[in-house]
Amino acid sequence: MYYYITITGHLDSTWSEWFDGLTITPQENGTTVLAGRIVDQTALHGILNKVRDLGLPLVALRSGEPTQQPDLERRTGAEDPASTTARATE
Repeated sequence: MYYYITITGHLDSTWSEWFDGLTITPQENGTTVLAGRIVDQTALHGILNKVRDLGLPLVALRSGEPTQQPDLERRTGAEDPASTTARATE
């Protein structure tokens, strides 16, 4: 399944390997979107545990299909690929 995980704060692409090869896309609104195929629920929980361990607030999690937009790295603000997801609450 393909997932979009939105977190508060910016990570650069050097974190991709640590997040099991997910694409990392910082947004202008101060969030970062981690996106990619995650093989099962166990792997998803592993990624979410890494987000927690870094102390990064989870903003949204959405499953779906990969976007067809090659310029994903340039997307910003409200056009965030996870903008229609359920929001995490504190």
